[in-house]
Amino acid sequence: MSLDEKLDKIRSPKLENQRETAIILSAVEDTLREQKHNQTPTAYFAALLALLGQAVIPSNGTANKDLASSVIYLLDLVIAHVPPAILRSKFSQILTTIAPALTSQDADAPLVRSSIGCLQCLLVAQDTPAWALPQTQVSPRRAIAGLLTLASDQRPKVRKRAQDAIAHVLRQPPPTPSLDHPVADMCAETALKTLSDALAVANASKRKSKDSTQERHQPGLMHALQLVRTISSASGSWPTKKIEPLCEILMGISRSNNEYLTMGAFEVFEVMFRGMADQFSSSKLPRLMEAISELKPSQNDSQLLPPWIAVISRGYDVSAQIDPEGTFHKLPDLFKTVSEFLSSAALEIRVSASECLISFLVNCVPESIIAEPSVSDETRLEKLAQLATDLLSVKFQAGWMEVFNVEAAFFEALRWRASTLARNIITTIGELRASESFNGKKEADVVLGKAIQSMGPAAVLGILPLNLVKSQKGVPGRAWLLPLLRDNVINTNLSHFKSEFIPLSEAMYQRVIDHGESEKTMEVKIFETIVHQTWALFPGYCNLPLDLIPAFDQGFAELLSNLLYSQPELRADICRGLQALVDSNREILGVEGNEQEILVRSRNTKATAQTNLDHLATYAGNLLAVLFNVYSQTLPHFRGYILQCINAYLSITKEKELIETFARVTAMLDAALKDIAPQPKPAKQQFKEPNPNQMPPTSHTLMDLMITLSIYLPPPTFLQLFTLTSRILPLTNDPQLQKKAYKLLPRLATSANGSMALRNRNQDLQSLLLSSASAASAPARRDRLLALATTIGHLPPSDLHFIPSVLSEAVIATKETNEKARSAAFDVLVLMGRKMSEGGSIEQSRIPHMDAAAPTVKANLEEFFTMVSAGLVGETPHMVSASITALTRILYEFHGQLQRHVIEDLVSTLILFLTSNNREIVRSCLGFTKVIIVSLPTELVQPRLETLIPGLLGWSKEHKSRFRTKVKHILERMIRRFGVGEVERWCPDDGKKLVQNIRKTRERKKRRKAERTGEEEEDEDKRTTRKGRFESEYDEAVYGSEDDEDSDAASSDDDRAPRSKGAQSRKASAIAKGTYITELADDEPLDLLSRDALSHISTSKPVQFKTRTARKATVDLDGKLVLGDAKGKAATAGDGGWDAMAVDSHEDPGDGTLEGGIDAYVAAIRGRDAVQRGRGGRLKFSNKRKRGPDEMDIDD
Repeated sequence: MSLDEKLDKIRSPKLENQRETAIILSAVEDTLREQKHNQTPTAYFAALLALLGQAVIPSNGTANKDLASSVIYLLDLVIAHVPPAILRSKFSQILTTIAPALTSQDADAPLVRSSIGCLQCLLVAQDTPAWALPQTQVSPRRAIAGLLTLASDQRPKVRKRAQDAIAHVLRQPPPTPSLDHPVADMCAETALKTLSDALAVANASKRKSKDSTQERHQPGLMHALQLVRTISSASGSWPTKKIEPLCEILMGISRSNNEYLTMGAFEVFEVMFRGMADQFSSSKLPRLMEAISELKPSQNDSQLLPPWIAVISRGYDVSAQIDPEGTFHKLPDLFKTVSEFLSSAALEIRVSASECLISFLVNCVPESIIAEPSVSDETRLEKLAQLATDLLSVKFQAGWMEVFNVEAAFFEALRWRASTLARNIITTIGELRASESFNGKKEADVVLGKAIQSMGPAAVLGILPLNLVKSQKGVPGRAWLLPLLRDNVINTNLSHFKSEFIPLSEAMYQRVIDHGESEKTMEVKIFETIVHQTWALFPGYCNLPLDLIPAFDQGFAELLSNLLYSQPELRADICRGLQALVDSNREILGVEGNEQEILVRSRNTKATAQTNLDHLATYAGNLLAVLFNVYSQTLPHFRGYILQCINAYLSITKEKELIETFARVTAMLDAALKDIAPQPKPAKQQFKEPNPNQMPPTSHTLMDLMITLSIYLPPPTFLQLFTLTSRILPLTNDPQLQKKAYKLLPRLATSANGSMALRNRNQDLQSLLLSSASAASAPARRDRLLALATTIGHLPPSDLHFIPSVLSEAVIATKETNEKARSAAFDVLVLMGRKMSEGGSIEQSRIPHMDAAAPTVKANLEEFFTMVSAGLVGETPHMVSASITALTRILYEFHGQLQRHVIEDLVSTLILFLTSNNREIVRSCLGFTKVIIVSLPTELVQPRLETLIPGLLGWSKEHKSRFRTKVKHILERMIRRFGVGEVERWCPDDGKKLVQNIRKTRERKKRRKAERTGEEEEDEDKRTTRKGRFESEYDEAVYGSEDDEDSDAASSDDDRAPRSKGAQSRKASAIAKGTYITELADDEPLDLLSRDALSHISTSKPVQFKTRTARKATVDLDGKLVLGDAKGKAATAGDGGWDAMAVDSHEDPGDGTLEGGIDAYVAAIRGRDAVQRGRGGRLKFSNKRKRGPDEMDIDD
């Protein structure tokens, strides 16, 4: 922002506290005009400096605080634009004037911040001789000392401004041979002393007070850490001489229990490492790492050791970026040092050590060493491998879970080099994995998976053979390796699959065949599973194989073809493998990067990938023939993977073979079309659901292949392709075939040759689509619309007459019952509008059923809206409704590009349809009304509320088709946009009740929000938040409402039928939902500190169960128990008795008392639910459900 822009904001203040600053600026400018000085930054600076001398007296401090604050604020804005030479010459005067504002105890924060800003610009302008002056004089060093004091100020904004000023000064040193600023050492020393003093104060207070909160609240130490971080980030890392004491203090802070202090210490280390990542400051890194290494804690210090390991890890990560080779030379010693911590008993130490080792392996092993290692590099790799092997010894058994993570990273880092270095690791982990008592099988599988990816399956199976075909005694079978191989085989030798797994598959399949047709045993099922698991490896072996040319020969291709024919259950894996051969090599060709990176990651080059594709292209013709035949023999819901494989091989097939393949498919399709008997179109088409287990007709299969083949065809074949399509589109007796033919045009548009053909033969396509309109079946309607969109997208400007020719079809399609067809119709209308907006001419004489003398009109959006509006005078309500819907959609899309008078005429016309008696027309008109309220400008809609609101309220009492609800939603939108008063103004008397209901609902909602607490409001938001229910903004504008639930819930009694009591109670309980405490049985208060307190807290209101009080048993004079008197009543003392003999009573007799136990027994043998004996002594049970008196009678 320029100085003029800054001063303009001051001249027109918006806040009260800026008015005095504006007055002073005006006075300064008036003075400059009177003295006939230009309003330059230097002039402003001189005037403000003179004014500052009147406001501040150096001996007594600030004389006029308000004047000084405003002047220094303006000086802070101006001083950055003053030439540095002037600032150097006026340094002493400015510093002497500003110093009282900085050192005064009662100086306000705004005044101090502005003074800091002036001082910052003043210090940046100083040269090397000025910085050489001692701090005892009025010099820049004294000013820096003041900034360092303010950098630890208690006021946050002052502290932040001072730290930013120090950073800005240190980043712009004067021209000197040194890398550091002349005061970098001074700043570092001061910050280090501040940090050490703050740490001493914190430790002293910690010893005096045992309060844990005291340790967490240590602002002085946090402020000192911020200052150290600021200086470290600004001065190109920390000065070399001050690295050791800083590291010692930071490591001491890192062991604190205060996570904020620990994070602050780590941030300082991170800033230091980041500053040393450039080549200028990288010379300090070795000294820093040496200092950190010397601070190595003891072996079992669980507090200090994890942060120390983390700092070491980050430091060598930066070192690897600066000097990859040198860091790799240190890697074996570093690996050995850190790996010793994996034997620690503390989990925190083991986890930190494993993460550090993983970081070493990921960051410190250069790719160049993996690609071409020297003799010394191979020696270091061997040392690393030996150290990684030693981690699996008994010494590290307690940390094997962490060790496995390191081993996995080891294989990822060394890639294929691990095949000769890590054999012992594979052997040890394989033995552990085979042990039944080993609990880390999941972690071991991860390591073996990484080994398979890096070393290759051949190396792993050479160490851990499967032992499935010729199992040896005492050697276990390792079928569990097959799933690991399936998930991890990649970028290896395809010949290994041929030599290892094809014989295994044949042997297992032979055992299945030898079993015959008898019932399968478990052993036979296992053999079948192994066959499937074996071929599940095939796609992995085909993912960028290293020996594709020698491995994929004629014999192998014939084997795969035979399996595709003979074993349908293996087709998916074989097709995925064949597709991977093509896709993985094509992916290499599309990778951007140098050959070295591609070679290291894939062990292939782009030239090798292209050679592999050329080799596969020689087999493409025969493979496609096999795949076509297999495709025709497969049920439709299993064809997806075959079609993808066909698509892959078509992409590499040569043009000559493509033409031959197209000729064969065309001939077969032509023959299949002749077999379709022509039938007259029935009056009403009835389509049956296809049987999923029945093979489709041959013509359908061939048409699928033709669609797949179309985008790869050369231009000479397109004439025959369009001719074939023209034969299929008029067929009315095969809707599915017609649907597939329409799909051909959008498919062609995805290729360059196809798009060119669509442009060159666009007129033929127009004629074809127009002539086949009457024969289009209902299932093909969506695909026909997509074909129309494709044709319109390729229309030349001279053929825009095609748009009005098919416009009526697109308009009618907006009322389709199929949602996808409606969406396609809307897309076609929008595409038509965009095409018309591009310009051109429409020859109306070429439109069907138009007069030959019709004039040519200019294509634009207004003309397009005129054409669509013609449907408003349609003969049927369906056409009128469709036209309104179409106008709604295109108005929503193009309202920003239309002239105002066009929109006004359209709105005025369509509002009149609200008075129609046809519900279908009014339903579309309601959608149009909602769109204009949401999208059009307020000044355009508000004048029409006088006509619009009475028309809407005329349908507010109509419940069919949810008219009342739709009208209410529209009124809600109006109220939100125009206000309640404006809506009520034009509302007739009989409709004001609905508007008042909406107003009360909105007020009630606001009232409830105000009454809720913050937590309840958050919970309510979570409950009421819904996912988007609409696929486009247009659908949401037409059908959506922000207050759907609220308006529905708050409707008046005449709005809809009354709710049931159950629904009302559920709503009330949902609103009043909160947290409840279940009362204890003995009425004692709940102890919230007890362990079972949580079991007495519920988010739903607890149900209070009625408990029966214990009653005394009734006995007669002889002491015998009295079960009942002559009337069946037991005379209990006090409460009138309890009917103990009434076993059919609704009361539950089993309450744990003596009476309850007897009554339970009587109820069991004589009650309604008692077991009875029927004819023949058979037991009979009653299934009748007894009801209590409180249960609701369903029949009532």
